[in-house]
Amino acid sequence: MENVQRAVLFVDVTDSTKIHESLGDTVALALIGGVFERLEKIVARYAGSVVKSLGDGIICAFEDPDNAFRAAVDIQASVRGAAQETANRVQLKIGFTWGPVILSKGDVYGDTMNVCARLVTLANPEQILTSAPTVDALSPGLRTRCRALFPTRIKGKADEVAVSEVLWRYDPAITEANLVRADFARAVQTSLKLIYRGNIFIVNRSRPTLQMGRDQSNEIVIVSLFASRVHARVHTRDGHFVLTDLSSNGTFLMVDDQPSEVHLRREEAVLSGRGWIGLGKNASTHGDHSVRFSLQAESA
Repeated sequence: MENVQRAVLFVDVTDSTKIHESLGDTVALALIGGVFERLEKIVARYAGSVVKSLGDGIICAFEDPDNAFRAAVDIQASVRGAAQETANRVQLKIGFTWGPVILSKGDVYGDTMNVCARLVTLANPEQILTSAPTVDALSPGLRTRCRALFPTRIKGKADEVAVSEVLWRYDPAITEANLVRADFARAVQTSLKLIYRGNIFIVNRSRPTLQMGRDQSNEIVIVSLFASRVHARVHTRDGHFVLTDLSSNGTFLMVDDQPSEVHLRREEAVLSGRGWIGLGKNASTHGDHSVRFSLQAESA
């Protein structure tokens, strides 16, 4: 038994039961096994080790939290970029934490591991979650790629744990939407106009925040079962308008001059031009779950 500091990384396959049911056990095991073979090579590349395989997940350990961060990002990017059939595409959820652990007989124990396991249960498909203390342990450059989300309760801990997300996506469609400092380089005096069921709502300096969802407490009350009670929020930041997903099903963003829409899951996007926001369902269908938006010059 050894007490050490480690970064623990937990990778879990999303909806593995559904994959087995749709493909059969033999094909599903081969598909997931092939994914895990690639993951193990990535873990080794960043000086990590696979501590345990759980059938539909793996637990890894790293001596350096930066290496755990980079491995997590590389794993998600590798799986997302793999040529998989759309219907059978494997998606992963990842949690990683840094702190004291107990190494015993090839396994990992302790509070750091418990927090990591909780983060994986909270994560959405293709999401990487970590904790605020883990973010603090990262090098300055990697810290800027983490975004604070919300506090959560963990069994056995008296205090709440602050959850953060790693912004890892860099493909052209997602990079446009991810919240990075470069998005705020150009501040313009504009207003955001939102149209829902013929009603117009304006977000500007006088009204910097607007919330959307099924609950009557929202400024825009969405009459769709696809929407959560409190689904999404738009607010101003540094002269720009930021869309934040707060839901369980996600928020879809489709900009008129872009070839594809972006699916936000507890993520943020900077709004530009004009387009559609879909609450819980594709924005392209323009149903009762969709809100039209456009940026316009603010009147003097």
